[in-house]
Amino acid sequence: MLARWQSLLVALALLAAGAWCVWCLQRGWGPGWLLAGLVLTLAPHAPVLALEFVVLGLFGRDPGVPRATTVDLLRAWWGEVRVGWRVFGWRQPFAADREPDVPGVPGRTGVLLLHGYVCNRGLWVPWLRRLRRLGVPCTALTLEPVFGGIDRYAPAIEAAVQDLTRRTGRPPLLVGHSMGGLAARAWLASALASAGGRSADQRIAGVVTVGTPHQGSWAARFGLSTNTRQMRLGSAWLAALAAREPAGRHARFTCFFGHADNLVFPARLATLPGADNRHLAGVAHLQMVFDPAVLDAVLHRVRGCAAALTVGQVV
Repeated sequence: MLARWQSLLVALALLAAGAWCVWCLQRGWGPGWLLAGLVLTLAPHAPVLALEFVVLGLFGRDPGVPRATTVDLLRAWWGEVRVGWRVFGWRQPFAADREPDVPGVPGRTGVLLLHGYVCNRGLWVPWLRRLRRLGVPCTALTLEPVFGGIDRYAPAIEAAVQDLTRRTGRPPLLVGHSMGGLAARAWLASALASAGGRSADQRIAGVVTVGTPHQGSWAARFGLSTNTRQMRLGSAWLAALAAREPAGRHARFTCFFGHADNLVFPARLATLPGADNRHLAGVAHLQMVFDPAVLDAVLHRVRGCAAALTVGQVV
């Protein structure tokens, strides 16, 4: 459903750009007008992102995190514009299902990829290709309904965890970007023990979150859908989720956050107490997914699971 909406928006943007070119030629307007119109029709997210980074620069100061410089924010803005076009202009509307999941391999820890708000599995296309080359079993979900409550994604996550575990013989590692990290926490909070008597925490190899608004997001105040209301600062849903989590669970988490995150700031809002919280410098919200440090951390944890199992077998 989301892919169809986004493909329609891309088609409308291309039509608007073509109409603007014809209009400029008929009116005899110069290249400046032509370029301005093309930017507004083909990259309408650029000025919106610019406003977000201005707000971040003015109000996003976090005393516990190095402050992003103006150069950092400009680079992050330009990077987010480019990444946004790739994700929303091609991968999600037109290539969401072109890259299949990586088949399970017995004895190899699998990875379950969970996207964020108004995204689908097309977000993970570069990850799927890389993990396939490395032989890492992987499943990327499309969480629906797009504007539904975050708790409603739990059944799909449960089914995917069971499937990866069955195909590999090992608990999978969950990786969530933005809202996807909250979906992972919500599933863990509601997950039942497996038939073998393992707790919910024992059913996974861990969780890696990327730019997840664990403590809320300022941008969510502008959303009206159920899931955006749940992600608002100080929401009752976030408080109830935290209350359902047992002591020590966050030690299973690696949380990536950054001082140039244009949607989740101050930066500490993307961290969890007791987690392995890692700062990404000069990287915007969507960009974080494709930062090499994130994939390196995931691969390190997957290899660590393999090493731990090998030691256990030897002992």
